[in-house]
Amino acid sequence: MDNRINDIRRKIRTLREHMLKVEASIRGQINHDLDCTESSLQLMAMRREMVGLIGERDALGGRETLPNIAERLRENYTPVRKVLGKKAGQGNKPA
Repeated sequence: MDNRINDIRRKIRTLREHMLKVEASIRGQINHDLDCTESSLQLMAMRREMVGLIGERDALGGRETLPNIAERLRENYTPVRKVLGKKAGQGNKPA
């Protein structure tokens, strides 16, 4: 079952990469006033496939929760350490 979940994750990852390329292609076509209907339809089909893969992954128990902003800040937060007893500019000077 883990192999099946990993295969689905791999498919999702490659599909995302391909979707980014198609999105960039669509932006380029729009910037040059070209018809992007075909690329847009292809992207919509990829999104449908993505939803199916995510549903399949979740059904197999591979659900992944994304952290919210507060959780991400809590993970990356490191407090600033202050050195007490020293004034600015007073380092370790030889006597």
